[in-house]
Amino acid sequence: MDETAEPQSHSWRYEALEWLKTLAGAFMAYVAFTTVAFAQFEIPSESMVPHLEVGDRVTVSKYAYGYSRYSLPFGIGRALPAGEHRLFENLPRRGDVVVFIHPRSGETLIKRAIGLPGDTIEVRGGALFINGEPAETTEPQLIVRRAYPSTRQWAQRYDETLPGGVTHAVLNLTDHGDLDNFGPYVVPADHVFFMGDNRDNSLDSRWQGMGPVPVENLIGRAELIYATRVDACARDGTINCTMERWLRPLHL
Repeated sequence: MDETAEPQSHSWRYEALEWLKTLAGAFMAYVAFTTVAFAQFEIPSESMVPHLEVGDRVTVSKYAYGYSRYSLPFGIGRALPAGEHRLFENLPRRGDVVVFIHPRSGETLIKRAIGLPGDTIEVRGGALFINGEPAETTEPQLIVRRAYPSTRQWAQRYDETLPGGVTHAVLNLTDHGDLDNFGPYVVPADHVFFMGDNRDNSLDSRWQGMGPVPVENLIGRAELIYATRVDACARDGTINCTMERWLRPLHL
């Protein structure tokens, strides 16, 4: 009879149990970190060009606006009942780049906060008005860019300054787009009005299929671009490069 069999079996079970405890602890630490601190998000569309391109990855601060059921990772918060308020709730400021849950489709999106509760939003011929005042803009610059995945595109690029002083770049493709005339519209209580920086290629709060976003649906504030795809302009001198994006903070 092998007298070492039982001790070896006991040792194997002990080692396996210790590994399971370690993995469970690491998983719980990951869940806690991605719930209360930071997460990451990959840009799925061109709605935030020129600041964000398809395939860019950003870090998202979960604590910026407080916590709701959508702060939980892996989408498990969707099974929880809806709530009217967030824990440690803070509203975005105008100009914040925010990751949120689409109020109708349930998709995870990223857009720029333009209007807060009570604001009156209007777009006339592509020009943005907030509470009756036009957003200050610079002179448009005509550029040729490489649209995703490989199409050349003429566009106007200019800087826009929102009430509160946040300045960001905007891309304009036409002054006669479907969403270039909108409102006036008053943002309801406990909602945020979002728009993409690529104004003619963004289905955002101007679109009846989305509308304003409940504060509960906010996931967090996009902070830093930590990974980018290879930019085609590096190999093609006939098109304009977008702004430098790698390790670029989205809020200054």
